[in-house]
Amino acid sequence: QVQLVESGGGLVQAGGSLRLSCTASGRTFSSYAMGWFRQAPGKEREFVAAISGSGGATYYGASVKGRFTISRDNAKNTVYVQMNGLKPEDMAVYYCAARGTVLAATTAREYLYWGQGTQVTVSS
Repeated sequence: QVQLVESGGGLVQAGGSLRLSCTASGRTFSSYAMGWFRQAPGKEREFVAAISGSGGATYYGASVKGRFTISRDNAKNTVYVQMNGLKPEDMAVYYCAARGTVLAATTAREYLYWGQGTQVTVSS
């Protein structure tokens, strides 16, 4: 069982930056690929970014590529997403998720464990 706790959400102006963090329980964090997803009201959950267990492979959703950067610190059991150039359409609840393998995936159904989410609000 893995428990995930996100932090770092908040209110930011368009064009600004935020860094979200997700800290996992347990001692085998590097065994899990990690992903970030987001969900806006009335919309389906959307893939944001994913990273392999070692951190050597990363993937991004088309709408965030070039603006967001995913990274992880396995010594701290933490995955991050640095979000730059935020737009109003980035506003959503952001969730981190852990997959039961080191290989990253881009679909929500591939992930086994989920955090409670953190709200990101972007004002125009």
